[in-house]
Amino acid sequence: QVQLQESGPGLVKPSQTLSVTCTVSGGSITTSPTTWSWIRQPPGKELEWVGHIVYDGSTRHSPSLKSRTSISMDTSKNQFSLQLRSVTPEDTAVYYCKGPHGDWGQGTQVTVSS
Repeated sequence: QVQLQESGPGLVKPSQTLSVTCTVSGGSITTSPTTWSWIRQPPGKELEWVGHIVYDGSTRHSPSLKSRTSISMDTSKNQFSLQLRSVTPEDTAVYYCKGPHGDWGQGTQVTVSS
């Protein structure tokens, strides 16, 4: 069974870059065909798909966030990461990573505040 664990900074200042990482165990992120996703939930709002990376490294991003997001993978560490640039308080959320079979991490809270 795949297990996912997010890690993040906790607090980011406005205009800076938010970086969160998902460490995967119990399966390889390069296994074909798998997709690894980032999803977030702002306080009081619904879950929002941010983007995903496929086992071959290709990515797709939410159109509303595409200009600010990068998703990458580190195969040596079996991790994939999200970077969100130029953050505002509206980017405050719990950030989740999700595996290809419905496995979720527990989420990491990221607050954008000065």
